[in-house]
Parts: sequence; C-alpha cells; structure tokens
Amino acid sequence: MRRTTSTLSLIVLMILTSSLSGCLSALDTTVDPRASLQAYPLQIQEGEMVTFDARDSSPVEGVITNYKWDFGDGDLTETVVAFTSHTYSNFGVYTVRLTVVNDQGGEDDSTATINVNGAPQLNLSIPDVIRAGDSVFLDASNSIDPEGGTLDFAWDLDWERDSDGDTNSRNDVDAIGDAVLVPTNNSGILTCSLTITDVLGASVSESFELNVTTRRFEVTWEAQELEYSWDEYLDQGEEWQGNITPGEEGRIISFEALLELDQDLVAPSDNFTLMLLMTEDGYRQTANTEEGNLTNNESTSALIEDEDINPLGEDGIYEADSSTQLLKILISQTGARKGQGNWTLTVIAQQAEPDPVIEGFPDPDPGNDWQLTIKIVVLVPKLVEIAYE
Repeated sequence: MRRTTSTLSLIVLMILTSSLSGCLSALDTTVDPRASLQAYPLQIQEGEMVTFDARDSSPVEGVITNYKWDFGDGDLTETVVAFTSHTYSNFGVYTVRLTVVNDQGGEDDSTATINVNGAPQLNLSIPDVIRAGDSVFLDASNSIDPEGGTLDFAWDLDWERDSDGDTNSRNDVDAIGDAVLVPTNNSGILTCSLTITDVLGASVSESFELNVTTRRFEVTWEAQELEYSWDEYLDQGEEWQGNITPGEEGRIISFEALLELDQDLVAPSDNFTLMLLMTEDGYRQTANTEEGNLTNNESTSALIEDEDINPLGEDGIYEADSSTQLLKILISQTGARKGQGNWTLTVIAQQAEPDPVIEGFPDPDPGNDWQLTIKIVVLVPKLVEIAYE
C-alpha cells in the first residue's frame, strides 16, 4: 500500500512540472530585430576600404543596442551606430556577418560577400653587368596574378625621353610583353619603369636603373707607311692638283714629298714649283726644283718634308663605349690631329723650255715630264677589348 502511494505521488509531480514549464514559455515575450546590411563597393582591390551600412535594420520593438561585425578576415568589432568601414589587406572572397541586438535581448543576422582582387606580383630580372653596346634582356615573365588571370605589361624604357610627345616623359609605353630587349649605345644611367595590370584593373609599377658601363680596350700604336705617286706632263705656265686624306684612320707623324723632273737635254733645267696645303690646319709648304748632280745622274727635283707633324701615340688601357668611339677619340686628340683633313698637292710648271727646234720633231728637252711621290708615316691604333678585373 505504501509503495502504491509513492508511485502516485511521482506521477502527480511530473504532471505539475510539465504544466509549469508551459506557463513559463507562455511568459517569454522576447521580440527579435530585423538585420539589414548594405556594403559598397562589393568588388575592391587589395588595401582598399569597404563601407558597411546597417541603418535600415529595425529593432521591431524597443531599440537596437548593439551591432556586432564579423568582417570575415578574422577581425571582429562592435558598435552602437549602424555605420562602419573596414580595409582588406589580402585578396580573397570574404563573408561579412552583421548581428543586430535589441534591448529585448533579441538578435538577427545579415551577411554580405566582398571580393578582394589581389594585386599582381611583379618579378623582374635585370643583368648584373651591362656594357655599352649590349642589348639588355629584361625579363618579367615570372610575374603572376594571384587569381591566375592574364597580365598586361607596359615598359617605359627611358624616363629622359618623351616618346609619345605628351610632355610627360614618365608615362610612355615603349614596349609591351613580359620580356623586352633594350639596345644600348652609350654608357650612363638609364632610368626605366614597368607597370603590370590584371584584368580587373589592379596594377603594380616598379622603377629601375640600367647602369650601362664603358668597355675596356688595350691599345697599341703601329706605324704604317702610305705612298702615293703621280706622273704627268705640263706645258710652261700650266699647273696640276691632286688631293689625298691620309689621316682618316691614323695619326700623321711625318711625310716626304718628292717632285722629280726628267733630265733636260738642253740647258737650262726646267723650273717647277711644288706646294702642299693642309686646308683645315692652315699648314702650307712650298719648294722650287733644284738642279741635280748630272755626274751622279740626279734629276732636277723639289722636296718638302716634315718629321714632327704630331706627337707619338701612347700605348695603354683605355675605356670607351665602343671601339669606334675610342678610335675617334685617339685620332682626334687635341694637339695631335694635324693633317687629318684634305691635303692638296700642286705642281706648277714655271719654266719648261725649249720647244722642238724643228717643227714636227721631238722636243730635245723633255723636262716638262715629271713624277711626284709622297710617303707618309701614320700611326694606327690597334684595339683589343679586355675584361674588367
């Protein structure tokens, strides 16, 4: 009997507990707010800011007391106002969650998706050593777009040159493509830049310098003898002119110009004048023929010579942008370039008599036949390019 009473008591207690629980649920008056989230822009570049606006959210009852923001990149914050912003440093797709809390203790969520475009990664390879005259290979083919998209390349290969004529020398596009070959002519610092851009407009630029250095040459001077000769016939009072440029590839050191007349059969000997003019230098020499020793079978002749036109060249190590430039420098050194221009040689028959004694017979005096020979010693620089130590 006692056991039956205990069982009945337990059943009654369970019924009362269940009834009380229903009553408590009926007493829960919490009302949830309605969350509303606007984000702009939804598509940004790395490092840009997004603005979040929850002002259209409603408390439904009471007031909104708290806005909880989860920006999707690990950053969380809470505000009492419905407006905030956030900067995304890394590319990716982020889900932003807003939780709105009212003074009734109710909560509601709203989400937005932000797409952050990653900036391209510029990887540029430049040669360590560049000599004047080299074609420099610039390689940016290892540059990448984090999202795997294609890239556009714009090279400005000389900040000192305005290639598009817009008065801004630093916005030119001198080449496109992920690699370029840049010719160099002169030593010096060449400032350039490369800009790469992805399909969504994100771009990265890098400026760089090409340090173009001179080349090094070992120079030795070698003596060469140039020889020119002419033979002509002049009547009395006539003259002849010839032109040479013996100093185009070397340095004139000395010369000897000899005019010889055929031996006269009848006295007196013919009288000729030899003149040499180096126009650019104002250098002029003149000589008249003198009768030679007939016993030694020497002909009448005139001689012009100079053994000290320019100083000797110095062997050594020289630097220049090219062998052509160095040759020009060596040959055109101040105080050592006399005779490089045009030489004018003139032969004048001052007196070339007598004529034939009998008309139609040979002239017994062939002295108006002559020969001119000029020998010139020229030092020519020989260049051998050598490596820098």
